[in-house]
Amino acid sequence: MSTKHDKIIIAIDGFSSCGKSTFAKAIAARLGYIFIDTGAMYRAVTLYALEHGAIHSGIVDEDAVVRLLKEIQITFRFNPERGASDIYVNGDRVEGKIRTIEVSNCVSAVSAIGEVREMLVRMQQEMGRRKGVVMDGRDIGTVVFPDAELKIFMTADPKVRAQRRYDELTAKGDNVSLEEIEQNVRDRDYQDMHRAISPLRQAEDAIVLDNSHMTVEEQMTWVMERIEALQQA
Repeated sequence: MSTKHDKIIIAIDGFSSCGKSTFAKAIAARLGYIFIDTGAMYRAVTLYALEHGAIHSGIVDEDAVVRLLKEIQITFRFNPERGASDIYVNGDRVEGKIRTIEVSNCVSAVSAIGEVREMLVRMQQEMGRRKGVVMDGRDIGTVVFPDAELKIFMTADPKVRAQRRYDELTAKGDNVSLEEIEQNVRDRDYQDMHRAISPLRQAEDAIVLDNSHMTVEEQMTWVMERIEALQQA
């Protein structure tokens, strides 16, 4: 059982656009833990595939993606201006490029490729080997760290998630429609839950957090109560 001073692994899974990364970053900052955005890793592979001809008109050539994997090196570097880590592919910062709707429309198909998941899961497990890690994604509590001390499953109403994503993209100047974003959210939910390899599902011992109508600070209060209870048990 954990003691007050033990570092733990916190696994955060859930649907797209639930604010998992924002939540995980805030927890990591509060605890002095390392934050690893696994969704960004899958997006980075998708971006690389798009830029290197493995995706055409939204159709993913799985064999071509697999061939590209040996070329891809993913790293994180802390950005003091953002107070968070940026993701790099082969030394190139891709933090902004991976958040486009084009990448969003293809990332579920890319992340369903077995070889992609195997490679990234190995990377993620190595990153979390020393604990003191907050990691978010789709299969962290079920596949990457099934023995994580704290597992959280995040959800929110699809319309709320679509609005959040729309606000994020339009703030960056992207010309998108709310209807397109909501359809993308619902499509990704279906794809993530029905893929053959590591489908999105709630771990049996995960705690559900529906943040449809919660602020980040309310979510932080919720999670810190549970972390403190776990560490003092």
